[in-house]
Amino acid sequence: MGACDTVPPMNGAEALVRTLVQSGVEICLTNPGTSELHFVAALDRVPGMRPVLGLFEGVAAGAADGYSRMAGKPATTLLHLGPGLGNALANLHNARKARSPVVNLVGDHALSHAAYDAPLSSDVAAIAAPVSSWVRRCEDRAELAADGAEAVAAAHGPPGQVATLIVPADVAWSEGPGPAAPRPPRLPPAPDPEAVRACAAALREEPAALLLSGPALRREGLARANAAASATGAKLFCDTFNARLERGAGVPPITPLPYFPEPALEALAGLRHLVLVGTQSPVAFFAYPERPSELAPPGCVVHVLAEPGADANAALEALCDELGAGPPPPAVAEEARPARPSGKLGPRSIGASLGALLPEGAIVSDECITAAAGIFPQTRGAAPHDWLFLTGGSIGQGMPLATGAALACPDRKVVCLEGDGSGMYTLQSLWTQAREGLDVTSIVFANRSYAILAVELARLGVTEPGPRARSVLSVEDPELDWVALSRGMGVPARRASTAEEFHAALETALAEPGPQLVEAVY
Repeated sequence: MGACDTVPPMNGAEALVRTLVQSGVEICLTNPGTSELHFVAALDRVPGMRPVLGLFEGVAAGAADGYSRMAGKPATTLLHLGPGLGNALANLHNARKARSPVVNLVGDHALSHAAYDAPLSSDVAAIAAPVSSWVRRCEDRAELAADGAEAVAAAHGPPGQVATLIVPADVAWSEGPGPAAPRPPRLPPAPDPEAVRACAAALREEPAALLLSGPALRREGLARANAAASATGAKLFCDTFNARLERGAGVPPITPLPYFPEPALEALAGLRHLVLVGTQSPVAFFAYPERPSELAPPGCVVHVLAEPGADANAALEALCDELGAGPPPPAVAEEARPARPSGKLGPRSIGASLGALLPEGAIVSDECITAAAGIFPQTRGAAPHDWLFLTGGSIGQGMPLATGAALACPDRKVVCLEGDGSGMYTLQSLWTQAREGLDVTSIVFANRSYAILAVELARLGVTEPGPRARSVLSVEDPELDWVALSRGMGVPARRASTAEEFHAALETALAEPGPQLVEAVY
């Protein structure tokens, strides 16, 4: 080998980035600090890793979740010590509940500096633990690249999970042995024949139901689940909040379990058997006085066809074979799109416009909270699309999730349904959308309140809250000006206050490439 062929020295940061790229990780969502600058420098030396800046760590984490849900592989975040990771926790919680594969790289103080309790010192591993299924702190520069390969493998699962690798600064800047080879992926467990037979027998004993989540909610899994339900007379449900649901014209329909326990209990009442596919036995979102936490009725036997992370589609195929259900039907009767709405603006009219105008292949990021009851049913007959839910209930997910979905699928229109209060948690997402030229249309539901909390307060018997209680449920004094906020982030925006104005504004926004925002005031 000649002198010109000599491989230049490589520090740990570059070796780790090269390992991630070789392991199939193509995007880094980041808000870096001093301890991560060696990784930032490495991005210029390593082709294949796209860096995307978020102005708040919660944006980076939520975008990593949205990217992973749509791409089916990990994104990585690059975060600054414990406080930076702490800022990302809410959306990492949502990613954990979605079973999204995410790799967090968290810089930390150099090993030589750790003894001095500097201002940014913290127990990073302890902060990471509640949202991470895999946490490792690398203190040996020779192991850094291998730890990175392990982190990617851990994130893949199955099921997908959040993996956090903590890298002290001197481990990143020290010369190491170079990149590590990717770890082979783990295959999901095959269907258990005994479980298939037991679930088939249970479904034949009416009344019974299937409850689905995860990959079973793609078109193929939905078709098989519908075939099994049709063959046995079983009911068919999915979780209330799911990472990704394929729906729209031509896609087999499925009913999410209601959010509040009373209608959920009513939907499941009388069941003798409940078969789980890629999910857990259903529980109420919160505890309420004199209401059960478990939603399956007393005496109902719960069966597991496929655990989360198992091959749910193969399990449903085996179930159909056991039932003699035959192949899935080739098509589903299409439901008519809503007519163009007129008059008063509200969730139902907004849903009608969305159902009429949603383009084929769209991706919907849903954080419209109380408005969802008027939106979701109105879009059943829309063109085929993917619906992304608020899986962990931690608000501030909608706009970051839409950002990540658009990064994963640049050829598809993304629509973000966002409450005005929850949107304020991560409105910095609009800046990232503008900077990256992402094709996201955001609809802000400007009801000037945390409406879901007013509903929950009424459920506790407080139907007429006093001025102090009302003051913490309202965002109308002063009113949020989402048109000004959006334009200040570089995203064109318009406001609508009637059904006709909204329909026209949404039609215009969807026709434009790049980010757009419509504020719906009602």
